[in-house]
Amino acid sequence: MINIKNHCTYFLSICFLLMIFSCKIKKSSISDLKKYEPVDIDLYNEIEAMDTKFFKAYNTCDLQLQSEIYSEDIEFFHDKGGLMTSKEALIEGTEKNICGKVTRTILSGSMEVYPIKDFGAVEIGYHKFYNSKEPDAISKPSKFIIFWRKIEADWKITKVVSLHN
Repeated sequence: MINIKNHCTYFLSICFLLMIFSCKIKKSSISDLKKYEPVDIDLYNEIEAMDTKFFKAYNTCDLQLQSEIYSEDIEFFHDKGGLMTSKEALIEGTEKNICGKVTRTILSGSMEVYPIKDFGAVEIGYHKFYNSKEPDAISKPSKFIIFWRKIEADWKITKVVSLHN
C-alpha cells in the first residue's frame, strides 16, 4: 500500500525548496547597474580635455590638429562605413564630408573613462551630430568608444568605434 502522507510530505518539501530557490534567482536589469563614478578623476579630466580639444578641431575643420591627435596606426570602425585604417584617408574624408557641414556635441553626463593598464584609457559616451546642410534633420544620440594611448606626455587616438544605429 502507498503511504499518501509520505508522498505528500515529499512533494511539499520539493515545492518548498523550489520556491526558496526561485526567490533567490533575480533577473538582472539596467537598474542593477551602479551609477558611473570615475576610477581616476585626474585621468577623466585629461581625457575630457582631449575630447574637447579634438572635437573643437573637428567642428572648426582644423585638420592639422586632428592629424596630430590621431595615431599613425589609427583604426576607425564605423557601423555604416566599415573599417578605415589610413590616417590620410580619414583626414581626407573629414575634409570632404564634415568640414563646414557637420558639428558634434557630446551628451552632457554621458562620458565614461576607464584606465587601460600600460596603454592609456578608453572613453565611452554618447554624442550627436548636426548637419548644417540638413537643418531640419533630427539628430539622434549615438554611442562612441575612443581608445586613447598615452605616449610620453601626448595622448593619441588609436581606435574609434562609432555607432549610429
